[in-house]
Amino acid sequence: MDILATYGETLVIFAGTVGFLMAWGIGANDVANAMGTSVGSKALTIKQAIIIAMIFEFAGAYLAGGEVTSTIRKGIIDATYYIDSPELLVFGMTAALLAAGLWLIIASYFGWPVSTTHSIVGAIVGFSAVGVGVDSVTWSKVVGIVGSWVVTPFIAGVIAYLIFMSSQKLIFNTKHPIENAKRYVPIYMFLAGFILSLVTIKKGLKHIGVHFSSVDSLLIAAAIGVCIAIVGKIFINRIKIEAKADKKMHFANVEKIFAVLMVVTACAMAFAHGSNDVANAIGPLAAVVNIVEHDGQIAAKSELAWWILPLGGVGIILGLAIFGKRVMATIGHGITHLTPSRGFAAELAAASTVVIASGTGLPISTTQTLVGAVLGVGMARGIAALNLSIVRNIVISWIITLPIGAGLSILFFFILKAICS
Repeated sequence: MDILATYGETLVIFAGTVGFLMAWGIGANDVANAMGTSVGSKALTIKQAIIIAMIFEFAGAYLAGGEVTSTIRKGIIDATYYIDSPELLVFGMTAALLAAGLWLIIASYFGWPVSTTHSIVGAIVGFSAVGVGVDSVTWSKVVGIVGSWVVTPFIAGVIAYLIFMSSQKLIFNTKHPIENAKRYVPIYMFLAGFILSLVTIKKGLKHIGVHFSSVDSLLIAAAIGVCIAIVGKIFINRIKIEAKADKKMHFANVEKIFAVLMVVTACAMAFAHGSNDVANAIGPLAAVVNIVEHDGQIAAKSELAWWILPLGGVGIILGLAIFGKRVMATIGHGITHLTPSRGFAAELAAASTVVIASGTGLPISTTQTLVGAVLGVGMARGIAALNLSIVRNIVISWIITLPIGAGLSILFFFILKAICS
């Protein structure tokens, strides 16, 4: 307790700084790969993607990032082990933010799309298991997160494969692709509106105290999907193509229709991502601030200080704008060649997987989900369409994320402990 009284203000300032670093890493890595499909398919330029992400990520983080956040991210450690020594939780959460933030920046430099969720989880597990005791970690939660490495990319890949193959069969591999696009694209628009509305309702609105039952959520999402499909149908019917135009011209115009769809999906995914993943930066920071302000008392939920959400939101958009191009390039160009229709299949599959995971309580990484979806689209065109060396590097970066986060966190934990003792 004396440590918190003596160093409390300094610890909050330092935690705020490394919380900003973590948010910066999320922007550079997680947001960049969420926008990579739009940039890689040329539906958006890098500048346009950054502007859209800045607006919608910040809006999601600030408006729906949560008035209250769980003190212990995803319940992976037991707070009762820290009741007698709350300063250890302050040191640990600060160390975890610094460790995860540094790893995200290193991974972003090399263009590796890693999981921000797994980075912070590995860091929290590391300091708690070594600094406090192995029993302080809820290992069943950790096993579930490790299992999600395989499950969520696989689900996203299968869904992306099916969406892409359906568009090939119904539109591209037909004699009249434009006519079939006018017939079937509104159905894809309904699906996009429906799924993305569900993502926003389930992962965004709950943070600002707006709760809907499962039936209400489905009805609202369906209504939004129908509205988007009707508006889309009106715009698509206005497209005039000369009867003599060759099939290549028809394909180009169909891709333009999917490009418009991708802009819509990119905006919605950015909002949902901002509302959810900002918690990876602000959750541990809120815990530190709360413990210091309440003289060492550890609450299950932490009220957010007014400055924490803006700090997270600004960190995310600066990380994307300054350092996001490398990961965008990996997702957009490195894994496989993307067109708007392929990119749309990947984004809709990723969003669908997020909805499935939210409904079943499956631990999820948006990064791994999106990479799995892009792989699914690539596999639909054959293994030769994939850059296997890039895929190998991505998988290796996923595997080492937890141990590197844990190792760095343990190091920083003992350094902080030594400095403040």
